[in-house]
Amino acid sequence: MSDLSALRRAKRPRTPLAGPYGHPFHAMLVTVPIGAWTGALVFDLVSFFSGDPEAFVRGAKWLVGIGVIGALVAAVFGLMDLSILTRGTKARRVALTHMALNIAAIVLFAVSFLLRLNGPQEGPAVAGFVAALVGFAAVGASGFLGGELTYRHGVRVADEETQAQAHR
Repeated sequence: MSDLSALRRAKRPRTPLAGPYGHPFHAMLVTVPIGAWTGALVFDLVSFFSGDPEAFVRGAKWLVGIGVIGALVAAVFGLMDLSILTRGTKARRVALTHMALNIAAIVLFAVSFLLRLNGPQEGPAVAGFVAALVGFAAVGASGFLGGELTYRHGVRVADEETQAQAHR
């Protein structure tokens, strides 16, 4: 397969379930776990310094859980986007690393959630916070690679002719 046909293939969804051309659902869905996990870390930090941390501890726990569920849904759509990438290409290798980091993050946040379920309910769950913090670092690295896939390698981005129409 030529380089150009591999690039064209990377721009089009294999199935409409992945989102229409130029609008991949994966990119929209990742905002749920990222937002939930960011909120959880903020709640954790507030709980460490609050005189009454119970509500923040409970909120952080459920935000972590919501993020795990959201990440699993986003992963399904990410796999659809991965399936269009040609084997042996740099874009596919970057996507596989992106996926591995996301799997690590999901596992770390799931561990964080379980630690929070079984940990103290009235005060901060330090072990859960540490697992979440490491998971959040994995999400950051993965997000960088997701940006590489989109902005550098053009995965699921409209082709340049389609883009040019907006600048006429």
